Amino acid sequence: MNDINDINVTAKDIYSQAPLREPERQLYFIERCREFVLKIRPEGKPLMLVNTFGCQMNAHDSEKLKGMLFEMGYGEAKGESEADFIIYNTCCVRENAENKVYGNLGQLKHLKREKKRLKIALCGCMMQQETVIATIKEKYSYVDLVFGTHNLYKLPELLFAAFISDEPVYEIKTKHGEIVENLPSVRNFKYKASVNIMYGCDNFCSYCIVPYVRGRERSRKPEDILNEIKGLVKDGVKEVCLLGQNVNSYGKGLSERVSFGKLLRMVNDVEGLERIRFMTSHPKDLSDELIFAMRDCEKVCKHIHLPFQAGNDEILRKMNRHYTKEQYIALTERLKANVPGVAITTDIMVGFPGEYDVDDTVDIIKRVRFSGAFTFIYSKRVGTPAAKMDNMPEEGLVKENFNRVLEVLNPIIAEINAEKRGKTYKVLAEGISGHDKSLLTGRLEDNTLIHFKGNTDSIGNTVSVKVTDSKTFYLLGEQEEI
Repeated sequence: MNDINDINVTAKDIYSQAPLREPERQLYFIERCREFVLKIRPEGKPLMLVNTFGCQMNAHDSEKLKGMLFEMGYGEAKGESEADFIIYNTCCVRENAENKVYGNLGQLKHLKREKKRLKIALCGCMMQQETVIATIKEKYSYVDLVFGTHNLYKLPELLFAAFISDEPVYEIKTKHGEIVENLPSVRNFKYKASVNIMYGCDNFCSYCIVPYVRGRERSRKPEDILNEIKGLVKDGVKEVCLLGQNVNSYGKGLSERVSFGKLLRMVNDVEGLERIRFMTSHPKDLSDELIFAMRDCEKVCKHIHLPFQAGNDEILRKMNRHYTKEQYIALTERLKANVPGVAITTDIMVGFPGEYDVDDTVDIIKRVRFSGAFTFIYSKRVGTPAAKMDNMPEEGLVKENFNRVLEVLNPIIAEINAEKRGKTYKVLAEGISGHDKSLLTGRLEDNTLIHFKGNTDSIGNTVSVKVTDSKTFYLLGEQEEI
């Protein structure tokens, strides 16, 4: 048992008394952990830090981790040096994200030596890879707790095990289990929230590690989703973002199949909710039913994130994307025809094996005219089919092609933003702008970021804002008086 605790714990008795059903089991271990946590820092409240890497799904997972830790009695640290518990929620989509985790983790070694009571945990997508686990055991033996994506909900039980053990605790499940509802969670924003509607991915794009680390697709029951959203609205939430690796295939695994289009209509009927967003959509599963739901539902924002990744048909085939360049363009045209004013954003990858030019990618950019895009260079992920492909383009050519994409893309984004000058839009005022502390910040319905002069009393409300200037990636404006 750790020196910081003088609690008489008999692990066998504790585990024999724990409920078998979830979430009752984790709620039980939250209370058991609380007994330890309250003794960590006699001079004051113990502090924790959750460091999140990666996508919105990870960010939402971290809200759940924080919620459970707050219930255990932790406060939130402002930095790693003052924390008593540090957890990294990791991402492995690109090599850069992994390197950042390892770099940060290496810096904790000295902190761990100085603070014997400090506990360090790792979770998330990186932990589902055998090579990563081997590296952690070999080079970062001072880590106390390691778990993956399939048992994130078990943080209380696993942390309890770490409290009563002198050895690091590892629990990596290779298959997902049940979807556990009703565990504590917190929100990063008071007036908007993310809501998981499904987990996992069945697409197996040849470059992507996600299906291997997040598991196969499984959907939450619509009644659980609706109850969560109603509770959020009751707590002051105006806008929700429905999350899934591919929301368009929502419904898999349900006893009564409910499509994503039908779910949107159900969420649209939630009284008091003002805005609905969703991401991410796979082009191969974007149905007319969903397009019509976007058209008909007044609360669904006129914005869709629709990654196309690459323009060349042969590259798309090697990526296992299941559509062609012309099919993608036709899809965007159908969206624009049925949802006037819709903003389309995307993901663009450059440098995939065998891609020596980006002519088709540039053509798609010109024809679709995206409002925004995440652009990145292909990163080989061990364990994916693409990692075994040859014909890698030279680094210099990849950078040249990447710059060419940006040279075409960014002026189009800037032109679309410039068209908004002088016009007035509804904006959910989210808080003080990080761009300029004298301004508020928020987003238009089409997801364009805007910083504007306004009254701080407006935070949390939807206000009218006139656009006064535009930049490539954001707008400037002034709140109009009522």
